Amino acid sequence: MASKAEQVATISDREQRQNIAGCTEILAGLRFEKDLIRQLLREDIMHESVIYQDIVQKEALKLISRQLRRRFGDINTALLERVQNLSAEQLEDVGEALLDFSDVADLEVWLNQQS
Repeated sequence: MASKAEQVATISDREQRQNIAGCTEILAGLRFEKDLIRQLLREDIMHESVIYQDIVQKEALKLISRQLRRRFGDINTALLERVQNLSAEQLEDVGEALLDFSDVADLEVWLNQQS
């Protein structure tokens, strides 16, 4: 596997390198221990890959959606769509802001401030 990691590191196109590294990490995780994978593949490249970012965003969205439903019950579809369009960083931010929300109107105000 080390030679594959070295081959990935030599790819000159950064986006392609990140995507391939992300795929390699995911597939390697089916067979190898996490520590070994991290030793062989540079973690910073993984975190920048669009595949990794997509996974992070989907997981963050699942968590925020669950928190919103638990806190406020059903939320209208238009508002949920706005939350679904947030970046991973914005989802983290709304997760923190959610602690200060007293009702769903606070979410709407927060979303309006993001535009």
